[in-house]
Amino acid sequence: MKRLVSGIVAVVFIFAGTCLFAQENEQDSKRMVVTSVDLEGNKAVSSTTVLSKVKTKRGMRFSQNILNEDIKRLYATGYFTDVTVDLKDDNDGVRVLFVFKEKPLVKKIVITGNKIFRLNKIKALISAKENAMLDRRQLKADTEAVEKFYFNKGYTSTKADYDVKTDESLNEAEVSIWIDEGKKLRIKRIFIEGNRTFGDKAISKMMATRRPSFMGIFKKSAFDEETLKDDVDRLKAFYNHEGFLDAKVDYELKYFEKKKRIYVTVSIDEGKRYYIGAIALNGNKIFSSADIEKSLDIKRGDVFNREGAGRNALNIQKFYYDRGYVSAEVIPSTVFDRNGDSMSIAYAIKENELAYLNKVDIIGNTRTKDVIIRREMRIAPGEKFDGEKLRRSKERLYNLGFFEEVTYDTRSTDKPDKKDLVVSVKETKTGEFSFGGGFSSVDKMLGFVEIKQRNFDILGWPTFTGAGQDLTLRGEFGSINKNYRLAFTDPWVFGYPYLFGFDLFQLTRERSTDVGYAYDEGRAGSILRVGKEYTDYFRADTYYRFEQIDISSVSENASSALKAEEGNNTISSLKLQLTRDTRDNVYTPSKGYILSGIAEGAGSMLGGDKDFYRYIGSGNIYFDMHSKNVLELKLKAGIVEEYGDSSSVPIYERFFAGGANTIRGYRERRVGPTDPASGDPVGGGALLIGGAEYTVPLLQSFKGAVFYDFGEVWSTTGDFLKGDIKNSAGLGVRIKTPIGPVKLDYGVPINPDNGKSRSGRFHFNMTRGF
Repeated sequence: MKRLVSGIVAVVFIFAGTCLFAQENEQDSKRMVVTSVDLEGNKAVSSTTVLSKVKTKRGMRFSQNILNEDIKRLYATGYFTDVTVDLKDDNDGVRVLFVFKEKPLVKKIVITGNKIFRLNKIKALISAKENAMLDRRQLKADTEAVEKFYFNKGYTSTKADYDVKTDESLNEAEVSIWIDEGKKLRIKRIFIEGNRTFGDKAISKMMATRRPSFMGIFKKSAFDEETLKDDVDRLKAFYNHEGFLDAKVDYELKYFEKKKRIYVTVSIDEGKRYYIGAIALNGNKIFSSADIEKSLDIKRGDVFNREGAGRNALNIQKFYYDRGYVSAEVIPSTVFDRNGDSMSIAYAIKENELAYLNKVDIIGNTRTKDVIIRREMRIAPGEKFDGEKLRRSKERLYNLGFFEEVTYDTRSTDKPDKKDLVVSVKETKTGEFSFGGGFSSVDKMLGFVEIKQRNFDILGWPTFTGAGQDLTLRGEFGSINKNYRLAFTDPWVFGYPYLFGFDLFQLTRERSTDVGYAYDEGRAGSILRVGKEYTDYFRADTYYRFEQIDISSVSENASSALKAEEGNNTISSLKLQLTRDTRDNVYTPSKGYILSGIAEGAGSMLGGDKDFYRYIGSGNIYFDMHSKNVLELKLKAGIVEEYGDSSSVPIYERFFAGGANTIRGYRERRVGPTDPASGDPVGGGALLIGGAEYTVPLLQSFKGAVFYDFGEVWSTTGDFLKGDIKNSAGLGVRIKTPIGPVKLDYGVPINPDNGKSRSGRFHFNMTRGF
């Protein structure tokens, strides 16, 4: 005991002495002034950077504590492997010298072993950079990030590590990061639990994480945890949309076979399903609640979802906007009945004042003249704002083909009931010089050169753009045809709503049984066009055609009737066309319809030598289904008959069917009457074709299509609808290209004539419609 007490006393005296000595040194140091702070060994790291971390400054009283903190901060920068301090007496002061050993600079980073993911993807995970200081902790974190990335992509056995080679003489390092990717984790089975309302199949269809097919024998299912997390979010959103506002979705993973296989269990807690209880409209004084409620998407008793409640608010706002209350405000609020299964929605409406159009300002049109835009506007200053007129104005502006974007905004004026309308347009390219080549099932090999300006200005030197006119100069050079055409159209002649246009053309086509021509054909002529738009949806156009036609090289084994078509003839005709067009977009319609009726007469009274008349009626109707899917139904019927001195309708004025633009799956022009001697198609006097097409967008400029076509051509009008009507069905793609839309279809004839092939046929074309 005595010894223990003696030992404790000794330790206490030693500790006290040490403290007194340190305190004495500190007190001595306080009497010394720092005369200079110098740096040694820092080559890559600037002195400015180092000194910014050091609080020991020249002229201050020296402090060992401050110096110790300086050293800690310098180590913390990560730039140095060693920091020492040399203190030297300098008269009545002290000179402080920091001596550094810098970390080597990384001159090169080499990544190896990545076969599944591209190098750029791996580099994005690595924070270490070339020409930066070597940081082993950072490299360790980088390799862990790589392993985590692979793990989330289903590669649970991936290993990543690094190695450093240092050149001491240059103080430079080369870093090698290697990756052992291992094998991807495969899903053995997916279990779905807790889904009472929707079946496993419906849930699985919404998941990108897939089960293996046929027990994984033919198709293995790779696991990706990030994809599974997205699936969970998607399922939550789906349940919320279906009224299950309290729904919870989670997942559990179970590994086996040394983490090569996995069971995925998706757990769903559906909770209550909420329905819409009361819908209250508050603040509406001008319009009755009954009228407003007609515009609502979801109503009392429907399954509640927040998107529907939001759409209702937008629909109410649109209801007011369409009636001139462009400043109307609608704020929705919801109240849960937690004890029941209903949700009440209240819409607070602030109607504000009825607005009248003060003026229209147009911005963004750098080429198109203001007048071209203003003449398409269906609303004028002084009128009350009308949503339907504004929508129709926007459709008309898009249908010009001059703009890729049209937006509206309103601007307040000094009068509360007056608003300015700002029309903002973003112009698209309207002038084109293009050339190229291709293949068509109608024209075979084809080359072309074209100059086209859809926004032409014949008086607009030097750019010749901006007046809304259309000019096309095109030459086609095919293996069986040559076609030259000059076309000009002015939809508003001298500022009046009358269309004037003309076409000058020359066409030669060689005989080709592949595309249904049993003769050589040469055509040259002109067409004059005059038309007027009487309403937004109805117009009338008249055409005068004068054309010289030469038929030659008729097949030697052709019948006498077909051989009689040889020779030169003149066609002079007048045509009237009435059109009603309600399509939302003339280039890519998704809703609306177009109906057209044509009456044409040709004869000697107009200076021609062929007498015939023709009537054609056609219609296309479009339905916007969902997700930009479009259903198109089409029908076309026509008759043509001779009169006067003509004994028959010339073959080049008859109807033909079959092929890319009429009944796909059949050979070009092969549906209808044929020459009894040669078997060549000779056309007919009556036509009926139609069909349905359903298009689905797959990519931005790529659509898939499924179609059904039917039709027939009869020799005379008296035979109309006699006998079988040909049918076909098939699949196709629609591709938007800089030189025009491309159609590729594969059609299969359903009921060809006896002895004819039932094999399918590809059709490639750059046209649309009949």
